[in-house]
Amino acid sequence: MMSTPTTVDTLIHADWIVPVLPHGVVLENHSIALTGDRISALLPTAEAQSIEAKRVIALPGHALMPGLVNCHGHAAMSLLRGYADDQPLMPWLEEHIWPAEEAHVSEEFVADGTELAIAEMIRSGTTTFSDMYFFPNACAATAQRLGMRCQITFPIFDFPTAWGQDADDYIRKGLALRDNFKHSALVTVVFGPHAPYTVCEANLAKVATLAAELDTPVHIHLHETAGEVLLAVEQNGERPLDTLNRLGLLGPRTQCVHMTDLGDQDIALLAATGAHVVHCPQSNMKLASGTCRVRALLDHGVNVALGTDSAASNNDLNLFGEMQSAALLAKLHTQDATALPAADALAMATINGARAMGLEDRIGSLETGKQADLIAVDLRGPETQPLYHPLSQLVYACNGSQVSHSWIAGEQVMANRELSRIDLNALTRRIDQWQRRIATGPGAA
Repeated sequence: MMSTPTTVDTLIHADWIVPVLPHGVVLENHSIALTGDRISALLPTAEAQSIEAKRVIALPGHALMPGLVNCHGHAAMSLLRGYADDQPLMPWLEEHIWPAEEAHVSEEFVADGTELAIAEMIRSGTTTFSDMYFFPNACAATAQRLGMRCQITFPIFDFPTAWGQDADDYIRKGLALRDNFKHSALVTVVFGPHAPYTVCEANLAKVATLAAELDTPVHIHLHETAGEVLLAVEQNGERPLDTLNRLGLLGPRTQCVHMTDLGDQDIALLAATGAHVVHCPQSNMKLASGTCRVRALLDHGVNVALGTDSAASNNDLNLFGEMQSAALLAKLHTQDATALPAADALAMATINGARAMGLEDRIGSLETGKQADLIAVDLRGPETQPLYHPLSQLVYACNGSQVSHSWIAGEQVMANRELSRIDLNALTRRIDQWQRRIATGPGAA
């Protein structure tokens, strides 16, 4: 047990602390102390009065909790929010999104779209995000500049795009990016083969070998629809999950995104290999892609995290909404009102996400010695009153707008809803320019 420090940088008093670990615990009238980029103490407010702090922040009526972890998205696609709504998946991609991307995607597009995404994520409680998109160097640099923690999953395809020519080119550029950020405290870079239907077996095997040699995670779209799985079986004689396992690409560093088509044998294989599942409930519902069997996965010991997917298919990057959607969808899907309790949904958005990224020793819960990634949620408004159970209120009543303060690695990136590193007026002017260009270009409805 660590001793209580006598002096700290920041001392925050709140009515409740929801540390996530231990599971389901809510601490009343507690305080948290930050020193440098770490949590240096978590203790009753009465005991915290003896600590000398450079800065004291009193937040009555607030709950402190870990910053949320968004395990899957395409941040720059925020510039395509609402661009082609109410379309089936393939027409949405082939007739609208891909033509628009071909015409407009560049480093500037990615930098501005990522900044817009980060502004939205911070204001709705996210402090760590995973991103898979073109020009990942621009996303990584933007996140580093804005003080945002992220996992960059550099994309790998068999075919040319704006960022690369073939799988070898993507891998070469991605590994160079990994080297550039290997000393970053905020940015990690991992393999991002797009999907089994866009990356051939030979290149997936190459990723498996390199990832094992470098002990680096792999992030991949998998079992996104029943149609994808059926086509794979018809063409290859096996389900995509089995293909990945045969190639050595399924293990405790693998992040499987979507996973809407799962049989009992798939769940058993995920449990046996230690692979993680990233559930994107709102995107899956909007594109009618299917429903992930979250309760069955959790019951078999599979780690399930949450992602928003892109703002083009969601249409927001709000993990409070994803928590609520995940909980309600699980209840509906199983016809069991107890299927996914609030504490489980909150864990999926925090410690489970950290675990999927291999960052659970640093983030995802409020514990002494961990990185100071935390948010304050104001529960005094009419939307969250009366308050009987703070944890339930966070999942079922909050919509993200109640997040008032945010810290990442000990730095306050938002105070009283004001972002410290982002000029929203200047950002909005740039986004307006993109809107005018995209609205009249290829793929526009």
